[in-house]
Amino acid sequence: MADEPRVIQPYLHRLLSCVRAPSVVLAGEDGQIRPGGTQGWLRDDTRLLSLLAVDLDGVEPEPVGHALLAADHAAFTAVARLLGDTGADPTVRVERHRTVHPDGLTEAVRLANDARAAVRTRLRLRLAADLAGTSEVKHGEAGTPVPVSADGGRLTWGSGAARVEADVEPAPDRVEHGPEGVELLWDLEVPAHTDWRVVLRARAAGSPLFAGAAPESPEWPVSVASRSRDLDRVVRRGAGDLEALRLTDPEHPEDTFLAAGSPWFFTLFGRDSLWAARMLLPASTDLAGGTLRILARRQGTRHDRGTAEQPGRILHEVRGRQAVAAGHMLPPLYYGTIDATPLWVVLLRDAWRWGLPENEVRELLPALRAALDWVTGPADDDGDGFLDYIDTEGTGLANQGWKDSGDSIQWPDGRIATAPIALCEAQAYAHEAAVAGAELLTAFGEPGAAELLEWAERMRDRFRGAFWVGEGDAAFPAIALDGAKRPVATPTSNLGHLLGTGLLDERESALVAARLAGHDLDCGYGLRTMSSTAAGFNPLGYHAGSVWPHDTAIAVLGLSRTGAGPAAASLARGLVDAAAAFDHRLPELFAGTDARAGEPVLAYPASCRPQAWSAAAGVALVSAALRLSADLPAGVLRVDPDPAFADWFPMTVDGLRVGGHPLRVTVDADGAATVETSAPVRVEGAVLQRTGE
Repeated sequence: MADEPRVIQPYLHRLLSCVRAPSVVLAGEDGQIRPGGTQGWLRDDTRLLSLLAVDLDGVEPEPVGHALLAADHAAFTAVARLLGDTGADPTVRVERHRTVHPDGLTEAVRLANDARAAVRTRLRLRLAADLAGTSEVKHGEAGTPVPVSADGGRLTWGSGAARVEADVEPAPDRVEHGPEGVELLWDLEVPAHTDWRVVLRARAAGSPLFAGAAPESPEWPVSVASRSRDLDRVVRRGAGDLEALRLTDPEHPEDTFLAAGSPWFFTLFGRDSLWAARMLLPASTDLAGGTLRILARRQGTRHDRGTAEQPGRILHEVRGRQAVAAGHMLPPLYYGTIDATPLWVVLLRDAWRWGLPENEVRELLPALRAALDWVTGPADDDGDGFLDYIDTEGTGLANQGWKDSGDSIQWPDGRIATAPIALCEAQAYAHEAAVAGAELLTAFGEPGAAELLEWAERMRDRFRGAFWVGEGDAAFPAIALDGAKRPVATPTSNLGHLLGTGLLDERESALVAARLAGHDLDCGYGLRTMSSTAAGFNPLGYHAGSVWPHDTAIAVLGLSRTGAGPAAASLARGLVDAAAAFDHRLPELFAGTDARAGEPVLAYPASCRPQAWSAAAGVALVSAALRLSADLPAGVLRVDPDPAFADWFPMTVDGLRVGGHPLRVTVDADGAATVETSAPVRVEGAVLQRTGE
């Protein structure tokens, strides 16, 4: 019997991505958008333009440069080698500036003639729309171009909500219909040392399926000036990408959240949006408040096996339509995540500490109670005291932690662990959520704190007895318990998520820190998802050896909180070094190659960029270096620069906020910190300089 054809997902790493949520344009490095593959203008899980290409006399100009000027703005330069002077130097250029908007795009094309004589040429602009769904685009399935209505310089594809309109100025001399789409033609004579320009403006006629576009005003103008120029650029690029990924709740446009990432995840992801908002708390509690409220409005209220909804559970993902991928078929509203609910609780507590107004916290107390009831109840499906998961329907996610691929939970010999799965980090999040919930209930005069603290202490004891493997200084927690309650003893990056949650004591934290510092996990470019000693290790494995920037940043924060500064700094420096290979736009993930062996940074070819929690990682690294924390209810701000990060100092960080007040932190070359703020706080670890608003 013949083997079934293999479905191959087109790669993204050589494409240039221009983003302004919920729109993205994916194009080649020459600026051309060609049919087939994943190129195109996508919005609302639909590809609106599948072809956008320029040529002169039927010949595409030869690319010589491109630049991503901002998250939503790219420039491309090419030369027309068959036009202009006959010498070796190119004298005719095609320059393109592309700007993406939430509901459209603008493409400005300039034909510049630096030749000694006029240039005569025919410029052709080819356009097509296939209106293919994201699932088809992701798998490289080209749709059939839909018919176009052309009236001079005005074009229309589709009808109703799925409609694309475009205008070009000046209007073309003529319009022709080719096999791939519509062709707009201009017969030009461009005098010497002059230019000619045309502008295309395309827009989507429909409204977003789920989320609305956020106003274009920078919410996190964080900037860093340090001894590490690469760090400064990572933070700057990340701030621009985060601005471009903002979306709003359509029913409550005052509430903003971060889309998980481009190009496939312009929507609300519980885990991703929560982690990104948490990393950005030193810059914005408004984002955290919006994210918490948006998720609370969609918190589970009933039992539904098809969507995995349960009362109190925080959702995994919202889509405008059913999401279809290899091995699963997710409904538009899907709750299959083990960790979003405890992470929601912890974000609420942390946002309160950073100054989220008390009235906003109080409004969320009913959702807090429901979430805590889920964490301490139905999240433990079999009554063994641990949060666990299994896909009972067979169409959802087999793994429901952040490592949600089918092979992410492996034994050291490469066998796949069987469900139900109890992840180590899910227990850590649950422990921290119980303690955080108790803190909030006490602060707001609500009952139930004592029971939560007792539950958290029992969780610590159970975890210590069930998860730890190895002996003496080689001991570490397993990634998970499998369906038979056996610890899956593969060293993984999940260990980093345990630090700073309170689940581990001081000695246990030191053992975990030492394990993370091993060169089988710290590859010199960040933290590998799986140890290189495991049989299933693959540096290009999605969760089996790659490096995820957000994962590394979480480990860096945890290591810093627990006093393991050298291990934290090693991971942070490696990640920043790797960022230079991606023009400082940290991707979703990249290969876990060995820097110490001289192996280069390699892209994970299908990685998304920008990704919200990757873009937020730069701020997290700075927070770790400063050992920055806040407890506004107690009136305390702590800034205690970690000497392990001395090669980043001196450092000045602007654009931070605490309790709604501006915050500036300066660290000199010796590691001494000065804090400038008008916030009514007592500063520990640094010199305070009071400022006006």
